[in-house]
Amino acid sequence: MSTPAGQETPQRRTCGTMAVHHRLLRTVPDYAAARSLSETFAWEHRVGQRSVRRTGVTVIPTVVHVVWKDDADNISDEQVQSQIDVLNADFRKKNPDVTSAPDAFAGLCSDARVEFTLAEVVRVHTDTAGFTDDDGVKHASSGGSDAWPSSSHLNIWVCALGGGLLGYAQFPGGPADTDGVVILNTAFGTTGTAAAPFNLGRSATHETGHWLNLHHIWGDDGTGCNGTDFVDDTPNQAGPNFGKPEFPHVTCGNAPDGDLFMNFMDYVDDAAMVMFSAGQVARMQATLDGDRATIGDGVPGRVPQP
Repeated sequence: MSTPAGQETPQRRTCGTMAVHHRLLRTVPDYAAARSLSETFAWEHRVGQRSVRRTGVTVIPTVVHVVWKDDADNISDEQVQSQIDVLNADFRKKNPDVTSAPDAFAGLCSDARVEFTLAEVVRVHTDTAGFTDDDGVKHASSGGSDAWPSSSHLNIWVCALGGGLLGYAQFPGGPADTDGVVILNTAFGTTGTAAAPFNLGRSATHETGHWLNLHHIWGDDGTGCNGTDFVDDTPNQAGPNFGKPEFPHVTCGNAPDGDLFMNFMDYVDDAAMVMFSAGQVARMQATLDGDRATIGDGVPGRVPQP
């Protein structure tokens, strides 16, 4: 697949979510408190102090903002829909490659009970050749596109990104006008400009996982084996995995099965990530009961109006 002029698809996954998280901790006065409340709520779900409210499938209306400078950046409706299709397959455990999970982890593969419906494709021409993780793409005043109400929509911005970024997301609890997910246009969907090794739509699956309060599976402590993703059934591992690892990849004393590197929240290539764990699903469902309680509809096929 061809890529936009002057832009190359990274060959190694890089996500800017934690950089955004730390920036918001420094600059947004109420963000730290909001994150603390979010973690308390998730913990109460985790230990059974709160019951799950949404027992069915949550349908989330999704707005895709295509912010483009060159014609190649203005991706097609077909490419946008291909990404929505991937999200729906991955979050419902309907992706065919889920069967490639090793037998040791196959029992963890879980249906997140979340679906996405395309509410609108917003197209904005910009003079900006490449955006960063500073949220400039999320505001018309800085050459981007203003968010739709984040209390009722998932906003996904698709654009040219610099610094080797494939994308980034904002955890629950941040400012409403920047709430959502940003994806590099050559790592979005499965057709058009989507380029290997990130041409299966998994960058958006990964970032949407962050938007639903999932952390990187190694806990973002470098390689120290001391981090946590706040999920009990994901093995402790020493840092991110890249490319297409061989099973088992043992770190942090997690033999014999090793790292859960085929998880959507690791850094492997699109073709190597295939599943969410049951614990991750429980954490996402806690978020839908808590921080994101106003978004989506618990009855399949019904979508709230803007």
